[in-house]
Amino acid sequence: MSSFRAFLNSPVGPKTTHFWGPAANFGFVVAGLADVKKPADKISGRMTAVLCLYSLSGMRFGYMVRPRNYLLMGCHAANETVQLYLLSRWAMGTRKSVNYSNE
Repeated sequence: MSSFRAFLNSPVGPKTTHFWGPAANFGFVVAGLADVKKPADKISGRMTAVLCLYSLSGMRFGYMVRPRNYLLMGCHAANETVQLYLLSRWAMGTRKSVNYSNE
């Protein structure tokens, strides 16, 4: 019980925005996982690339901020993984849709 109380009152515990910010950011991960079932032509390449850059900067911020926010870093790492997968699906889909013949 004392370890739970320590977590509850910690600088990154559920009484702070260091906890609820990353918890809300997991919504991006859920949305990305929902997009996995969409056809590749429905994925926005620009938006997915922006979310990749956003997650990279979020991971760095989660590591550099004091106290270190590993929950934020983990949330952005999960989002980076999902967005990179979606970006690869989008790239493969656009490559297949291009007609390389000279007809």
